[in-house]
Amino acid sequence: MTADGPVRIGRMRPEHAEQVLAVYQLGIDSGDATFETTAPSWEAFDAARLPDHRPVALDRAGRVLGWAAVAPVSTRRAYAGVVEHSVYVHPDARGRGVGAALLDALITSTEAAGIWTIQSGIFPENTASLALHDRAGFRRIGTRERIARHHGRWRDVILVERRSPTVL
Repeated sequence: MTADGPVRIGRMRPEHAEQVLAVYQLGIDSGDATFETTAPSWEAFDAARLPDHRPVALDRAGRVLGWAAVAPVSTRRAYAGVVEHSVYVHPDARGRGVGAALLDALITSTEAAGIWTIQSGIFPENTASLALHDRAGFRRIGTRERIARHHGRWRDVILVERRSPTVL
């Protein structure tokens, strides 16, 4: 799998499920993408994420190169415009603008829906993700030290957020 040639950003659909979850598992296996240890079932993945904000990057053959998605941070009405996001790119497609294209599509869709804050926690060791988010206009809020255990050790995460300049 490569990202050679044009990358098309589309809407994640059930027919992408197997490839989306495979890309997710590759990120999990890297050890620095998430606290999760295995990708969920498609049903669990689908239920946990907002359906209108799930861009997928596809190559010419329709293979999934990466995906992004958001989940609400709270069910409280006051936080209706705040989401937590994830971005995953297949290892063979990294460094080719796939992550940036996915974040751009995610920002566009969330702003159109009135979402004013996109946030995430990123492991400090995941320097590529931190750089991607820096370039996309996210700011580093701070480090949540020893926030949870991962493979038997305490891990920190850097909280990043992007506040929409258009959704007020």
